[in-house]
Amino acid sequence: MHALLDFTPRPRPDHDPISAALAAQPTAVAPIEDVGQWWPVHRALAARHRAPFALSVAGGLAADRAGWAFASAYQAALRALVPGLADDVVAAFCVTEATGNRPRDIHTTFRDVGNGRLAITGAKRWSTLGPGSTLLLVVGQASPAADAPAARSNLKVVPVPADAPGVIVEAMPPAAFVPEVPHARIRLDEVEVSAGSLLPGDGYDRYVKPFRTIEDTHINAALMAWLLRETRVRGWPAAYAERLVAALAALEHVSTMDPASPACHLALTGALDWCQNLYAQAGPLWESCGDEAAAARWTRDAALFGMASKVRELRALRAWERLAAGATQLSPSRGA
Repeated sequence: MHALLDFTPRPRPDHDPISAALAAQPTAVAPIEDVGQWWPVHRALAARHRAPFALSVAGGLAADRAGWAFASAYQAALRALVPGLADDVVAAFCVTEATGNRPRDIHTTFRDVGNGRLAITGAKRWSTLGPGSTLLLVVGQASPAADAPAARSNLKVVPVPADAPGVIVEAMPPAAFVPEVPHARIRLDEVEVSAGSLLPGDGYDRYVKPFRTIEDTHINAALMAWLLRETRVRGWPAAYAERLVAALAALEHVSTMDPASPACHLALTGALDWCQNLYAQAGPLWESCGDEAAAARWTRDAALFGMASKVRELRALRAWERLAAGATQLSPSRGA
C-alpha cells in the first residue's frame, strides 16, 4: 500500500438520520391537537435521538402537521445552541421585547443583589412554546464589568424555571399560522437566580445572533422530513421525494458548520432557496390530495415558510461583505 494512501474503510456515523428516514416504513400519523399531546411524542423521540439534527428529522417524520415539526425542531435547535439542556424540559428562548430583539431593544436587567444572587426584572413577548414551557432562557442586561466600554451592552443569558417566584406567563392570542404552537408574554418581577447560573459568553454574539441560523437549519430540516413522509404516504411523485432528500442532505451539512461563519450563511441561503422551491411545488400536491383538512392547514401555514426572509437576505449580504473585506476580488451580486 502506498505510504500516503490508506484504503481502510472509514467508520460510518452511529446514526444517519436521512437513511433512517428512508428506511422507515411510511405510515400516516394520528392527529396531534395540542402541546399536551405533542410533548410525550417529542420526549420519546429525544430519548432516542441525541443529535439535534437527527431529532429535528425524527420530529418532522412524527408530525401530523407543520406546527409540530416546527415545535420539535425548535426544541432541537435550542439544544444545538445550549447542549446542556436536559431532554425533559420544554425550553423557551426569551429574547424579544416590546420594540424587538436587537441589543438596544433588550431592557430586561440582571441586578446583582449580593450573596451570589441576581434579580431579574423585565418583560418578554413572542416566547415560542412559552405557555407550556418549564425552563426559560432569558436574555438580559447584566451589570457591566468595571473595565467594560461604556457603550457596550452586557447581554447575558440565564436559565430560569418557569414556575420560579416572580415569573408570570401569559398566553398570547394564537398566531395566524401554525396556531397550535403557542407563544407567551412573560413578566419577570425581581426573579432571583444564582449568579453562577449565567451561561458563559456574550448573550448576543454567542446565543441570540447565531440562533436564527441554527433555528432556520433545524426547522426547515423538520419540514422537509415531514413533507417526505407525507409524499411517501400519499403516493406523490418520487422525483419530489428525491428533491426533499437532497434538501435534507444540504441542511445536514449546514448543521455541522460554524453558525457564525460566512460560509455557513451562504450555504444556508442556497439550501433555503431550494426549500422554498419545494414548498411552492407542494401547494398543488396538497390541493389535489383529497384531504381537505390537511390541505387547509397547508394553505393557512404557508406564511411560516417565508417568515424572516428579509433577515435571511441581509444575512447573506453581510456574509458576502465579510468575505469581500478579507479578499481582493469583488463578491457576486445577490441578483446573480
